[in-house]
Amino acid sequence: MQSDFRNKVVMRKDIHPENYRLVAFRDMSNEDTFITRSTAETKDTVEIDGVEYPLVKLEITSTSHPFYTGKMKLVDSAGRVDKFMNKYKKFKK
Repeated sequence: MQSDFRNKVVMRKDIHPENYRLVAFRDMSNEDTFITRSTAETKDTVEIDGVEYPLVKLEITSTSHPFYTGKMKLVDSAGRVDKFMNKYKKFKK
């Protein structure tokens, strides 16, 4: 990117993907949604404030990840946590 004399960002032509557009990303564990530019492909759409956006569904984002939230919360996907706990139960003291 280059700046012109009025401090506007001028993007170079013919180097960006054609499908670079606004996309909605939704955290499926807490239903938080944010909109940003992306080239991510998806067939799902969502309407936000009267505008339809392509929708990318995510299992976890910074709004639900324990590192960012400071809360310890287990997200169980298809019983993986239970399977892990049962497998290593014998090592628990």
